[in-house]
Amino acid sequence: LTVREKIMPPWPADPHYTEFVGQKVLTEREIRILEKWVEDGLELGPPDKMPPLPSFPAGSLVGVPDVRIPVQPVYLEANSADRFLIVKVPFELPVDTHAALVEFVPGKHNVVHHVNGDMVKYDYNKKQNVFEGERVADMVLDSTIKLAFEKLGLPNDDGTYPVLQKSVVNYLPGTYGQMYPAGIGGYTIPRKGAFLLNDLHYGFTADEAVWDSSYINIFYAKTKPERPVQEFQMGTLGVSPVIPDLIIQPNTVKKVHTKLTIPEDISILTVNPHMHLLGKSFKAYAVKPGGDTIRLISIPKWDFHWQYFYTFRKMVKVPAGSTIIAEGVYDNTRKNLNNPYSPPRLVRDNDGSMRATDEMFQFIITYLMYKEGDENISLDKGIE
Repeated sequence: LTVREKIMPPWPADPHYTEFVGQKVLTEREIRILEKWVEDGLELGPPDKMPPLPSFPAGSLVGVPDVRIPVQPVYLEANSADRFLIVKVPFELPVDTHAALVEFVPGKHNVVHHVNGDMVKYDYNKKQNVFEGERVADMVLDSTIKLAFEKLGLPNDDGTYPVLQKSVVNYLPGTYGQMYPAGIGGYTIPRKGAFLLNDLHYGFTADEAVWDSSYINIFYAKTKPERPVQEFQMGTLGVSPVIPDLIIQPNTVKKVHTKLTIPEDISILTVNPHMHLLGKSFKAYAVKPGGDTIRLISIPKWDFHWQYFYTFRKMVKVPAGSTIIAEGVYDNTRKNLNNPYSPPRLVRDNDGSMRATDEMFQFIITYLMYKEGDENISLDKGIE
């Protein structure tokens, strides 16, 4: 039933609207084969024709990392509510190096909801000890970013603040790190620095207390970054507003949208739609100046538990003057089995709160400034 209803394998995006790298989709023929196998009693086939089991690297969804850096273990009490932490992950390497990918691996997948992280890049003469200070600050208890950063020992020795390279390490349920072809993306990792997980969100822990021991993997690159990946975020906390305001009355279904006109030609690599538990559907596309439509993504049945960064098979050119439009539908009725409230109550974005019981409407796009031929570059291939 889960296969017929397309609950498994999990892939919320409509494959008939847009195709992506690594999409987990079964054809109708494959579904019928599985159904017949079940009807016939799940009989095993000839052992000599059994394909070998695939070999997966331990502790990564990408491969074998060059460096693994542990994150400070975090204790979560039983039946604890959402927790939002700021976590410093300092490191010291032999030399400056180039990295193709920085991957966050959760220790407890069932409690780590998401991570947004930057890289702290110190000038060597301004920070002698990157390991000083505490490793964990609470986004609620340590009431301001300034207090939290001082608690973590992030400032330079003279009290000034170092440079932050934004959005270097991220995690969402169902996501895995994407390696791009040589010359695209990547980072220069300083010999001494830190990853700053400025939003590590833990969800509900149920009946048992848990320790989460997550870690960060670094995969080196043979070449330096030539075309850094850029990012913008539409909707909640982004560069374009949610219209109308994201206030969802009880016992209603509400439609919202956000739109942004692009001033220059860009090449889109990935898209990431984001909503919470009241999400019902999501669709995004671009409209060219002449009126033609560029399909980006359609999710007819939103699933809060699987929120991928969807990577296009080839980069998608969006010409200057195009308008990117994202549309969302929210279901705040009893029919929504994921509704956190019974009976339904008013739910809103609450000033960008990331609590699952509040709502968000975001569309995150990673891109490059367009170069001729980008639309012919396959993103299926990793870094050489």
